[in-house]
Amino acid sequence: MLKTKVSKSRRFDKQLKKAPQHIQKKVNLWILELSLYGISKTRKRLGYHDEPLRGLRKGQRSIRLSRGYRLIYKELEKEVHIYLLEVHRHDY
Repeated sequence: MLKTKVSKSRRFDKQLKKAPQHIQKKVNLWILELSLYGISKTRKRLGYHDEPLRGLRKGQRSIRLSRGYRLIYKELEKEVHIYLLEVHRHDY
């Protein structure tokens, strides 16, 4: 298994600091799981509802942190580099 590298945008760090504590913990848990198991196994976990995005966000993916919060990321190199783009309150 290839080691998964995770990097964050400045925007991501600012948004995460403003997010509730339980969302921050879930993001950190997801990042830990990436480093332990890799993106392919972490992506299969049902609790995250990992899905590809469409439209202007084609090429990006999202996971559900809660009913209201999403984490948007982009896989730069297959199973090697995850670039965390944003975490935000999701509108329904």
